Amino acid sequence: MAAQQKAKRPNLFKRLGSFFVKSWSELKKVSWPNFKTVLKNLGIVLLVVLAFSVIILIADMIFANLLISLPSGNGWVWPWNR
Repeated sequence: MAAQQKAKRPNLFKRLGSFFVKSWSELKKVSWPNFKTVLKNLGIVLLVVLAFSVIILIADMIFANLLISLPSGNGWVWPWNR
């Protein structure tokens, strides 16, 4: 029974060829953005990444200073003063 079902499947190269043909036909249907839209979206992504980086940096500095200043009492420590 299993040998009959295995014989019905096409070989690996036919399946791979079919996969690539179907994938290529789907890629032709994609609506690709123009260069201006790509640059606009890239700018938005870079601004969001920069904003979150600043937020994380500020939070890290606050928590680091809290942890450093609690046990020793030396006050605020900044990255450029270490």
